[in-house]
Parts: sequence; structure tokens; C-alpha cells
Amino acid sequence: MSLDVSPALLAQAERGEVDEAEFVDCVRTSLPYAWGVISSLVDRLGTDGGGFADNRTPPPDEQARGQLLRALASDAIRGALERHFGVRLAFQNCHRVAVFPLDGSANDRLARFISVRGQLLNQSPELRDC
Repeated sequence: MSLDVSPALLAQAERGEVDEAEFVDCVRTSLPYAWGVISSLVDRLGTDGGGFADNRTPPPDEQARGQLLRALASDAIRGALERHFGVRLAFQNCHRVAVFPLDGSANDRLARFISVRGQLLNQSPELRDC
């Protein structure tokens, strides 16, 4: 899955300077499912408080799954989303996205989430081919 890059944004990249807000908008429009999952988690974190908010619902189809993988596997996209939303993103399996506050208040929870143990405990036969 690739981003739908406008000619103007591509021209910016070719010149060497890219406006990050325009890049984030490109991500928003190119990966709407991933954007929706992440923005809803950010909203939930802000509303509910607590150490983190996570998604445990598998994507509805392979296209949606691909969007999550693209958004979270790309350092550039992931970093831009973290800066835009002001959170730390973490990812397990094919769909378990979590957002953590940047202030360090959830560092212990984040460490558990991204640990080898956390990854192993989040496995299930249903997710083997995701």
C-alpha cells in the first residue's frame, strides 16, 4: 500500500523541503482506516485518561490491515503521526495499536506492552495469518 501523493507534495520532496502538516494530511487521506483507529485512540486517551488506550478489534478486511501495517511500519509515517497527535505509538500483531502519553507517566506500561513477554502474551491462533 502506497500513499496517494499529490504532485505538489511530490514537488516539495524533490526540492528537498516537505511541510510535515501536508505530509500528515497525505497520510490521513491515503490511510483513512489507520488514521481513524489512531485518532479514536488518541481521543479515548484524552477522554478516559489512564496510562494508555489500545485497539483490540481486528481490521474488517485486508485493505484496512494493510493501512495499519503501512502506517506503523514506516518510521516516517509513524513519527509524523506521533508528533501530530502528541503521543507515543506502539504496535503488536496485525491490529493491536496503542497510544501512550509523551509525559512519561505510562513508561512502565509502555515497557510491558512492547516487551517480548507482552508480544508473546498477545498471540492467538486466530491471528496467526494476519
